[in-house]
Amino acid sequence: MKGLPCFFFLLTIVCVTAISCNEGSNETTTQEETLKDTTALYGNRNFVLPELSPTARDVIAQWSLYEDFENEVKLLNGNTVEALRDKTERLIAHTDSLSKKIPDSLFSNPIFSRLIIVKTRVGLLHQEIRKSRLDSAKIQESLYEMNVSVENLVIQINEKFQKEAIDLQRKENEEKELEKQQRFLDSVYQIELQDKKNESL
Repeated sequence: MKGLPCFFFLLTIVCVTAISCNEGSNETTTQEETLKDTTALYGNRNFVLPELSPTARDVIAQWSLYEDFENEVKLLNGNTVEALRDKTERLIAHTDSLSKKIPDSLFSNPIFSRLIIVKTRVGLLHQEIRKSRLDSAKIQESLYEMNVSVENLVIQINEKFQKEAIDLQRKENEEKELEKQQRFLDSVYQIELQDKKNESL
């Protein structure tokens, strides 16, 4: 019976030591994960933004804010969380300004909608990389969605000018057809006049 208190004392020491060791290894694992998260590179380093058509590029030149936004997007992929935090802050400011100052020559509901989606995706990415516990898979997914939203914006801008070019071509063709029909009617009218003159002689 006298050995029983000694046994409990030793058991307590062993349990405390085991728990301390376990907590120490958990701390080490957490520190390693944090270090890994801060040095890991996120995004698709091969991501290439679609090219704007020459017509779209000429009009975009009037929208000076777009160039800053485009340059930031091109440099977004392949960065650490710390770099992404800075870049997404700048992108939030760019997308906010872009959505408020779309030139009339560029404005359309589809372009405005795509821009709002980009703004939302930037915001979601920014939220994801500011969390205290980083989730690499979610950061990658947010970056992917961000890339897709910007691609869709560029495609929509190109489509606007492509559609306008097609509409302009159609209008020119219709005008040419009307001119052709008018010339034909004029020539028929001239022939009828000539016939009447000949009949009266």
